[in-house]
Amino acid sequence: MKKILYVVLDGLGDLPIKELDNKTPLESAHTPNMDKLARRGKSGLVYPVDKGIAPESDIAVISLLGYDAHKYYTGRGPLESFAENLTVNPGDLALRVNFATVDSDGKTILDRRVGRNLTTEEAAMLAKEINSKVKLSSATFEFKNTIGHRGVLVIRAKDKKLSGWITNTDPAYAREGIFGVAKEKFENLVAVSSAMPGEENSPEAKEAARLLNEFTEKSHQVLSQAAINKKRAGEKKLPANVILSRDAGDRLPEFPSFKSLHNLSFGSFVQMPVEKGIALLTGIEIVEVPLPSGDLEVDYSIWAKVALNKILEFDGLYVHIKGPDEPAHDGNFMEKKKIIELIDKFFFNPLLRKINLSDVIIAVTADHSTVCKVKAHSADPVPLVVSGGSLEADGSKDFSEKTAKDGSLGEIRGLEILPLLIGFANK
Repeated sequence: MKKILYVVLDGLGDLPIKELDNKTPLESAHTPNMDKLARRGKSGLVYPVDKGIAPESDIAVISLLGYDAHKYYTGRGPLESFAENLTVNPGDLALRVNFATVDSDGKTILDRRVGRNLTTEEAAMLAKEINSKVKLSSATFEFKNTIGHRGVLVIRAKDKKLSGWITNTDPAYAREGIFGVAKEKFENLVAVSSAMPGEENSPEAKEAARLLNEFTEKSHQVLSQAAINKKRAGEKKLPANVILSRDAGDRLPEFPSFKSLHNLSFGSFVQMPVEKGIALLTGIEIVEVPLPSGDLEVDYSIWAKVALNKILEFDGLYVHIKGPDEPAHDGNFMEKKKIIELIDKFFFNPLLRKINLSDVIIAVTADHSTVCKVKAHSADPVPLVVSGGSLEADGSKDFSEKTAKDGSLGEIRGLEILPLLIGFANK
């Protein structure tokens, strides 16, 4: 059996942009190495979860790894909390959170991500203040920052269970059933959490929403007086003075192991807590890589070396690269294009120079489209290229949304990719 190298570029997909001659950032980018894979292989379009769903990364990654997200998903909060070594017992309320900035009214959101310049060190000091100074009326909690403006929150009620069926305080995300979905348009106000429709009479959901609202208010009071935020204000930076929460869950998912599902041993190197949590809970081994240096050329080059070395130890590797997603959320299509080019030059180029394509199946796709025009995830499909081994080329000339539309792989769902790759690897 041939090795499998499965590369997911976060938020890669997009729609045509007028300023790029009506091309997407991927179509406009100079990507000779990914184009080489496309010319040698087969292309297609992927709906990461299903048609009509604008997925967050969590349900997309679950699907891309071959699991039915409708069956196993219990919320993003439990996944990220588990990745950060926080205990989530049944009946605990776990949430993904962002530090954000609100105006003096405490409600109007000025920036959902604190200008994207809150350092992990600053966030850690703010988290310490929250944990030491916020006291809830009938519950305990653990709050932990993760990377930059991101964090996780677990609330544990005294002598009772809480329900994750509550709405978000982050207005940029809604819930459709258990799934979290990004809104294209929303009111920039901190939302008040409540029991979800159909759960209005659930005491566990009502208490969970009440506790989350209490935490939001009390943590805002503490953050407003924090020395770190006063220092940031003096430096003309936005204060991280509110916590926005979303994607609640009240238990961990129970995945069958990746090994039992696919009969493969896989390693994974990822950047964000949500992907780490999924890997840990599915039994995929975490491959440690150095912390980001801030220099993408250096980081992507290191990742290429790690991939070349570690693929020898497993049947396959899952590599998740965050790069294209963040500038797309800011509407910065030129930066998104630039990062795609850096990935091609500093990750794929050294990889393809040293790897024997006859001995490996390489797949490149995305977990969702992040559309620069709307600064949010969309339900648009993402391109997929599969190359290597004994695959016959289907005439694809490059790796792009436009070319993928006519590829021989057609339109498939995310959970169909791995069985496809395994079939190719066994030929």
